[in-house]
Amino acid sequence: PSACGSNMASVRRVLSAVAVKSVFLLLLAGLTVQEGEQIQPQNVPVQQEQQQLQQRQQQEQLQAQGQQPLQGQQVPRVQAYNVVPQQMMQQRAAMQPKIPGQLNDQAMVPLQQNPAANPPNMLLPLNNGQQNPQILQNGPVAVAQSINQQGNNLGALGGGGFAGGDGGGFGQDQDLKPHPGKVAAIDERNKKLVQKVQDVKREGMLPEMPKIPPRARNDPQMKVKLDGIPPKLAAPASANQRSGGKGHMRIADNLACHDDVQRLCSHNVRTNNFAILDCLQNDRPKDDDLSPQCHHFLWDYKRNLTKDIRFDQAAFEVCKDPLAKLPECSQLETGQGHVISCLMAHKGNISNQQCHQFLVKMTSIVFSDYRLVGHFVEDCQADIQKFQCGRVISRDEEHIHSQGVVINCLERHISEGQRMARACRMQLFRIAELSADDYHQDRALYFACRDDRERFCEKITAGEGKVLKCLVQHKFEHDMSDDCREKLVIRQRLVSEDYKVNYGLAKRCKEDIKHYHCRIEKMPEGKFAKLSFILLCLENAIQKGRHVSGECQGEMFDMRRQLMSDFQISPEIVLNCRGEIETLCTGLQKEGRTIHCLMQHGMDESKPGESRLGKACMDAVQALVKEADAGFDYRMDVALQDACEPVVQTACKDIKPGDAMILSCLMEHLYTPSMVEDCEAKLLELQYFISRDWKLDPRMYRKCSKEADRLCNSGPNWNETNDNLPPGIVFSCLYRHVYRKDEAKLSHACAFEVRRVMHQRAVDVRLNPMLEKACLKDLGEYCSENVEKGEEMHCLQDNYKNLSKQCRDKVGNFTQMSSQDLDLDRIFMMSCAPMIKRYCKDIVDKEEDDGMLLQCLIENKNEQEMNKKCAAGIMHMQLIQLKDYRFSFKFKEACKSDVVKYCRNIKNKADLVSCLSEIVRNDTLMENKHRISKDCRGQLRVELLDRGEDVRLDPKLMKECNSDVQQLCGDEQKGDARILECLKRHKKKLSKGCHIKLFNREREELTDNSVDYGFMRDCKPMVKRFCPHQDPKEVLQCLRKNKNNEFMDDRCRKAITHRQIEQAEDYRLDIELQKKCKKDVPKFCKEELAEGGTTELEGKVIACLKGKVGKNRLSPQCEDHIKFLMREAAMDYRMDPQLAQGCKDEMNQLCSEEMTNPETGSVEECLKKKFSEKKPMGKQCQTQVLRLLHEGKADIHVDPLLHQSCMLDIKHYCAGIPAGEGRQMSCLLEALEDNSVRLQKDCEDKLRGRVEMWEYAAKVAPPETLQELAVQISSSPMRNYFIFVICGAVVLVLCLGVLTGRMTKRVRAEIKNR
Repeated sequence: PSACGSNMASVRRVLSAVAVKSVFLLLLAGLTVQEGEQIQPQNVPVQQEQQQLQQRQQQEQLQAQGQQPLQGQQVPRVQAYNVVPQQMMQQRAAMQPKIPGQLNDQAMVPLQQNPAANPPNMLLPLNNGQQNPQILQNGPVAVAQSINQQGNNLGALGGGGFAGGDGGGFGQDQDLKPHPGKVAAIDERNKKLVQKVQDVKREGMLPEMPKIPPRARNDPQMKVKLDGIPPKLAAPASANQRSGGKGHMRIADNLACHDDVQRLCSHNVRTNNFAILDCLQNDRPKDDDLSPQCHHFLWDYKRNLTKDIRFDQAAFEVCKDPLAKLPECSQLETGQGHVISCLMAHKGNISNQQCHQFLVKMTSIVFSDYRLVGHFVEDCQADIQKFQCGRVISRDEEHIHSQGVVINCLERHISEGQRMARACRMQLFRIAELSADDYHQDRALYFACRDDRERFCEKITAGEGKVLKCLVQHKFEHDMSDDCREKLVIRQRLVSEDYKVNYGLAKRCKEDIKHYHCRIEKMPEGKFAKLSFILLCLENAIQKGRHVSGECQGEMFDMRRQLMSDFQISPEIVLNCRGEIETLCTGLQKEGRTIHCLMQHGMDESKPGESRLGKACMDAVQALVKEADAGFDYRMDVALQDACEPVVQTACKDIKPGDAMILSCLMEHLYTPSMVEDCEAKLLELQYFISRDWKLDPRMYRKCSKEADRLCNSGPNWNETNDNLPPGIVFSCLYRHVYRKDEAKLSHACAFEVRRVMHQRAVDVRLNPMLEKACLKDLGEYCSENVEKGEEMHCLQDNYKNLSKQCRDKVGNFTQMSSQDLDLDRIFMMSCAPMIKRYCKDIVDKEEDDGMLLQCLIENKNEQEMNKKCAAGIMHMQLIQLKDYRFSFKFKEACKSDVVKYCRNIKNKADLVSCLSEIVRNDTLMENKHRISKDCRGQLRVELLDRGEDVRLDPKLMKECNSDVQQLCGDEQKGDARILECLKRHKKKLSKGCHIKLFNREREELTDNSVDYGFMRDCKPMVKRFCPHQDPKEVLQCLRKNKNNEFMDDRCRKAITHRQIEQAEDYRLDIELQKKCKKDVPKFCKEELAEGGTTELEGKVIACLKGKVGKNRLSPQCEDHIKFLMREAAMDYRMDPQLAQGCKDEMNQLCSEEMTNPETGSVEECLKKKFSEKKPMGKQCQTQVLRLLHEGKADIHVDPLLHQSCMLDIKHYCAGIPAGEGRQMSCLLEALEDNSVRLQKDCEDKLRGRVEMWEYAAKVAPPETLQELAVQISSSPMRNYFIFVICGAVVLVLCLGVLTGRMTKRVRAEIKNR
C-alpha cells in the first residue's frame, strides 16, 4: 500500500506540472493578439485572401527598400487576425536598431504601442518523435488517462520548456479517428479545426482561443483535446485592444537581439523564447554584455508580458482556490501585475500544486528586473534616489537592462543599518523572501557567483535554496571570488532582518514557528520577523524540552554557525562595533576570528579606553552569543571548533558530537596538559559571555528554570531577558540556595548542575561577573603583573586586607563558598588531584564536601609522597582562612554562636581561636563546666593542631619571632612543625617577645595534647595502640606510662621525652600537676610563685614541692605525682631543669660521653661518682648532686640504677615494706649489715658505694642552717637514731632545767626569809 500511495503521489505531481505547463504555454500563445485587433468570424475566405494580399504587398515594399522581410512575418496567419498595414509599419520601424544619440521619432512610441516588444510566441515543437501526439494534444486529462490505462513512462512528456529547459510544448498532431455517436457527422469538421490549431503551434503562432462550433462543444473527443485551457485565457476585445499591433516573432529573429542571440546562444535553443531569455540573462559571460538595444527590447518584452491582463486571468483560473482565500489579492486591479505579485508574496502559504508551479514559472520573468515587481518602484523611488542606487528610467530614454542592480544596492544599504522607508524595506524583504527558493532570482548574487557555483556546487541542483546554502558553506574558501563573497554577506544580512529570506529555515521550521507562536502581533519590525527573534523563540521551546522537528533544528544549527562565523551578517555587530573592529580587529574577518577578537577585548575591562569595547558593542556581542546559543553546541563557534578539535578528539572523544557536555569537558580540562593554548584562549573568550547569562548553559537551564523563576525572579522563558538584573545575579542567587536546608533549597538535579558550572567557572575570576565588576580596580592594582593564568583569585585573597570594601566583600563571599566546596578552587584541585586520590578518596566520593576534604589534605600535607605544588596550595588555603573565621566553613558553623557570645568583636581567625581556646583552657584547669560548645571545642582542636604545623599560621608568633627564625632556624624547612621545634630547642636564645609567645604556645599544646602537631605527628600510631579510648587532650599522660614498653615506637618515645622536659621547666605546663597540686602550690611555694612571670620558672615550683615530699605535708595525690616526676627525672637529667642548669659545665667536662645517652640515668650516676671521687665541681652543682643523693636515700626508686640492681633483693627481703620515706632503703641497709643475709653482688656493691657517697656528702656539705639540718636528718636512713638522740638531748635539757629551777627557787626563798 505504501508503494501504491507513493506512485499515486508521483502521478499527481506530474499531472499538476503538465497542467500548469499547458496553461502557461497556451497563455503565452494567447498573448500574441495585440491591441487594435478585432476578432472576426472564422472561416471567411475573403478575409483570408485580403490578409494574404496585404502580406505580399508589405513584403514587396520591404524588398523595394532593400531590406529583407522579417522571418516571423513570412508565416501565413490564421484568419482570426485582422491585419492593419499601418500597425505593421510601426512594428517595422520599432524593430530597427537604435543609434545612440540619434533621435528616432518612431522609436518614441508609448510602451503599450511597441509591437516589437510585445511577447511573441514561445511554443516550440517537441523534437522527440517517440511521443504520443494524441496524448500531448489532449492535455493533462488525456495524459492522466494514458497513464492510468497504459502505465506509460511519464518521461515521454519530455523536459520542461521553461527558462533554459530542453524545450517542451505540444507534439505534432495526427489524424483523429471518427468519434462514434450522435456527433459523428461533424467529426471531419472538428478534425480540421484541431488541425488549424496544430498548424499555428508549428508555425510559432497561436490565436487566443479557437472558436468551437456549438455542435462540437459537447464532443467528448474535442473536450479532451482542449481540457486544461482556462476559459479566461480567451481575452475579451477590450483586453485585445490594449496590446497594440501585431507582427510577432521569436526573440532570435528580432533585429535588436539578433546578433546577441547568434553570439551567445546555441542553435538548438533559438526557436524557444524562454530558452533564449535564460541564455541572455543567465548564461552569458560576465564580461560579455548585451547591446543596449537588446536590453531595451527584453525590458519591454517582459514588461508587456507581466502587465497583460491575461496573466491575471490565468492566475484566476489556475489559482482559483488560493485566490478565494486571499481577498487582498483577488480584489486587486487586473492588468497591472499586482495580482501576480500578491500571489508571489503568499507563495509559501499556497499548497495548490498547479498554482505553485505557475508562480514558480512567473518568478523567472518578474525577478529579472526590479521594475517588474508590483509596487516596488512606487515604494522605493525616494530611497533609490537617496542612496544613488539608480533612477526610474522612462521608456523613451536609453538605458541598460538593470538585472537587479538597484535591488542589490538597496539591500546593501539596508544590511549596513541605513535608515530606509518602511514601505521600501518591506518590498526588499518581500523580494528577498520570494527569491530565497532559487538563487537565480537574486540577479546580483547569481551573476556574481556563477563561476563559484560551478567551482564549489556543481552537483547541487537549483531550488529550495540549496545552491545558496552550498555557497555559504564555502564562503571562506580561498578560491571564492570577492564579489560573490560580498553578495553572500548582503544576503545573509537580509536573513538576519527577515528569517524568511532563508528558504530552508522558513520552510522546515514553518510548522514549529506556527505551533510555538513565534510570529506575534507585537513582533519587532512589524510583519517581518528578525532571525534572532525566531531563533530565540524556537530555542526556548527546545530548552523547555518541547518537540522541534529535526529538519528545523538542522536549519537552526546552520544559521547559528553562520552567525558565529562572520560578524558582517549580524547587523547589530556591524552597527555597534564598527569602531572597535576598525581599531582592534582589522583583517580578521575569516571564520569567526573577528568575533573572538571582540570577545578577547571585551573580557578585560581593566584595559585602557582605546583597547576596551564600548557598552553598545559589548551588548551586541552578548546578544550574538545568545542568538547563536553557542553554549548548546561548541560547533556553533567555528573558531572554537577549529582550535579545540585536537582536545575534543583526545580528552572528550567519548562524548557524542554536538552534545552540550563537550563544552563542559573542555572547561574541565582548562589549564591541564591536554589543553592547547589556542583552544584555551577561545574557550575563555566564549565562556566569558556565556557566564553573563545563566540560561546559556543548556543543562543547568533545563534543571533549574523553574527554581530560578521561583527563587530568583529570572522569568519563565529562555528567550526573555531582564535588563534590570545585573549579569550573573541569577546564577549567584541559585548558588546561594544550593546548601540551604529549608524549603528554599534547590532540587538535587539543579544543585548538581549549579555546582558543576560554578566549579568550571571558578578557574578564572573573569567568569564571575559580579566579582570581576567589584574587583576591576583591585585586579589592575595588585594582580596585573607576575600572576599566572587562573591565579587571580589567589592574588586577591593574598591581598585581602588591602582590597576595596566592595571587592573585599565579594572575595570574602567567594572564599566562604570555597571553604565549603573545595572544587571552587580549580587550580588547587588540579594540583592536588593525585594526592586526593591517594589520601582522601572516601571523602571526595561524597557529594557534599563541608570542608572535610581540605582537612584531610592538611593532615597529610607533610607526607613524603605529597607533591610540593599541592602542599603550597594547602598552605595558601590555611593562610587565607586566618584572615577571617568565616573562611573556614566547619569552624564557622561549629563556633558561630560561641563567637557571638564570648568573642563578638573579633573577626580575625587567629585572634578568635586564641580567645576561644583560652576560655576552654581556663575551664579545664578550674574543672568547671565548659562554656564553649562541644562542636566548637572539637573545631578549636583542629585549628590549633593546624596552627602548630607551621609558624606562619600563627601571625602573632611569626611577627614576634621572625628575626629569631631567620637567625636560629634559617636552615630549617618550613612546615611539619620544624620551625616551632627549632625555636623550642633554642628558647634560651630567643628574644623576650618571641619567648613569651612560644611559652604560651607550649601551654596550649600541653594543656590539650591533641593540638600539639609535632607530638601527634610522631605518636599518632602509638595513640591508637596504647590509648585508643583516652581523651585526645590527655594522651601524653597515657603514653608516659607506656614509654618504656617494648612496643613503643622510638620516634614517639623521643616526642614524649621532649614534652616531659618542657613540663619539668614550669608547673604550668603540666596540666595534671596543676590539678593534683592545685592547693599545695600556693600553700608551700609562695616565694617561687612570686618570681613567676610570662616565661618558665625553671622548675623552681616543682623543686619546692619535691622538698615537701616525705614530710606528710603535701596532699597525697600531689605527693604521689611529685614522686612520679622525681623518678622520671632520675632517668633523664633533662627533666631536672635545676640539675641541668647547675651542672651544665660539669656535665660537658666530666660526663660528655654519658650525655650521648641521657635517658638511662647514666649522667646522674656519672655526676655522683665524680662527686665521690672529689672531682672539682661548682658549689651549685655540688648542691644538686647532694640533692640527688638525699632524694635517693628517701626513695630508692629515685636512684634508678640502685633500684634496678637491688630489685630482686627488695622483692625477697623487703616485700612487705612500702616504698617511700626511706623504708625500703633502710631495709636494704639492715640486710647489708646482717651477715646472715646474702645480697646480690651488684646490689651489695652499689649499696656500699651509696653509703660512702652519703658519708662523704655529710663531710663535704654539713648543714649550714637548721632547716638544712632538718632536711638532712629527715632524708637520712639513720633519721630514727638521730631523732632518738635529739629527743634524749631535749629530755636531758628539760630535766636539768627542772632541777635548776627548783634550786633557784629555794635560794630565792632563803634570801627572802632572811
